[in-house]
Amino acid sequence: MKRIQYYIAILLLAGTACQKNFLDKQPDESITIEQAFQKRAYAEAFLTDAYASMGNEYYFTDYLGTSPNPYVIASDEMNIPWPEKFEKLMNKGSWNPYNVDAQLWKNMYEGIRKANIFLVNIPKTPLDAVFSEADKQRWIGEATFLRAYYHFRLVRIYGGVPLMDAPSGVADDFSKLRRASLDSCIDFIVRECDLAIPKLPVKLSSARDYGRATAAAALALKARILLYRASPLFNGNPDYVNVADKDGNKLFPQQFDAARWEQAAAASKACIDICEGAGYTLYKKHADPVVNYQQLFLDNHNDEVLFAYNAGVSGWMEKCAFPGSLGGWNGYNPTQAQVDAYEMDNGIAPITGYQAGGAPVIDPASGYREDGYAAADDPNKRWLAGVSNMYVRRDPRFYATVNFNGAYFVDRRMQFWQSGADGRGNAGRDYNTTGYLLRKFVNPAANIPQGRFLLGTWIFFRLGGVYLDYAEALNEAKGPVAEVYQYVDAIRTRAGMPKLPQGLDKAGMRARIWQERRVELAYESHRYFDCHRWKIAAQTDGGPVYGMNISAGSSLQDNAFYKRTLVETRVFQSPKHYLFPIPQSEIDKAPALIQNPGW
Repeated sequence: MKRIQYYIAILLLAGTACQKNFLDKQPDESITIEQAFQKRAYAEAFLTDAYASMGNEYYFTDYLGTSPNPYVIASDEMNIPWPEKFEKLMNKGSWNPYNVDAQLWKNMYEGIRKANIFLVNIPKTPLDAVFSEADKQRWIGEATFLRAYYHFRLVRIYGGVPLMDAPSGVADDFSKLRRASLDSCIDFIVRECDLAIPKLPVKLSSARDYGRATAAAALALKARILLYRASPLFNGNPDYVNVADKDGNKLFPQQFDAARWEQAAAASKACIDICEGAGYTLYKKHADPVVNYQQLFLDNHNDEVLFAYNAGVSGWMEKCAFPGSLGGWNGYNPTQAQVDAYEMDNGIAPITGYQAGGAPVIDPASGYREDGYAAADDPNKRWLAGVSNMYVRRDPRFYATVNFNGAYFVDRRMQFWQSGADGRGNAGRDYNTTGYLLRKFVNPAANIPQGRFLLGTWIFFRLGGVYLDYAEALNEAKGPVAEVYQYVDAIRTRAGMPKLPQGLDKAGMRARIWQERRVELAYESHRYFDCHRWKIAAQTDGGPVYGMNISAGSSLQDNAFYKRTLVETRVFQSPKHYLFPIPQSEIDKAPALIQNPGW
């Protein structure tokens, strides 16, 4: 009744003309679900709407009141200057079940509900001259994939969650809703992928279908969830063995099972073989590895992309990552730790550790230096004369990923020192906090003052990522066999880097794979989940975060700017922060839900 009164009040305030527009509904606006599925066009529109809940992980910060992707800033990859954002609550350890972004939970279950409604009703949609049984089966495969994918998005941050494989309604009794065990959830996701795969094309053949689910997407999803299941966080983690629901049912695996690594490896290899057989391949359109790596994320729906979201032309990435002198907000700031992670171009890690206060332990064999400046331009223009030697002769992916002081971008060199055009002295609230800006994903053809932006995508799964999934799982299952080298070296060779050294043992190979994932998959929402599933997030997501000295410097070659400076000290409580808290608002509606440990 209150809702009806609310709408009546709105109508009265809107005036007679608005009342007429509201009341003069066309027949299409009042159809029921059952009626909608009697027409192919309406059924297809409903399926399209089921994709909407995916959210745009292109947004690393709150957008319209929610955070589709808080994971990049919550990891050790990035910082931002805006303290009120939810991600900064995570950095400070001041998030809880009451202020956690509940939209993540809501959006996924909204998508699941739409997929469930579609799957129940699509059998009623009649076939016609342009809608065959094969078309219907493909749509069923898409909805089945979406249902699995949305459950995956929940499981990776909460662990076991309520499984929803049928439509829910307002008459349902949610007071009895319970979390399924982690194993049950993962088994469900795998089964759904197996059901979807034969119904879907492996590769899209029409640009009209870009963004739709494929068998390649389902294969990659299956491989990814099995990789997560095999990893320490979810594979017999002693922190969770006593977590049970109110009936005493255990919610997490009780013992480690080494066979899960073999299952993950098999799923990844199946994905690679089927996808390569269908024409997917590593992106290699450009001879220069810097340009190639940049364009991998700007050349929409290229042959490496297994599944991507059409991100539109909002320009959000450019606004957050462009420097102030080009109209940007200076906001997406790589951390010094991420910059340090890039090897030298000879394949040797420049920094092997840190002293108290953040001073680096430098491997002299790498050729890395923090003193002096480049005397001349690099022949390939990866760096220009005058830049700090810190940024000389690094992994080509570094130059495609990070804008550093003195780097050339669009039509100018970056000036991040205090009094520079892009420095803190010329910025207000939107200032560069670390002395670096994100370059990866950013389209240099955009023009913020003119409002000119280009269509972008966000890649959920790509073949290069599955290569590294397979290498990791295979190394854990069988050690550093030849195929492990093969797939890691394929990524490194494409990036213009030397192959791995021979003779690594299992632990040594593990370290190299973790390193490769850190740079190859940087800012693609992997680092947060990798560090959590490996159970190293207490070291990576907590503690001091460093950058350059943004409050100093009057020129490109002012040594004062290049002093490693504490940006903030982050808080990570173990094991509490390894999983998200279930929003208290959801537990209030369904009291049988058990909160995650520590929350």
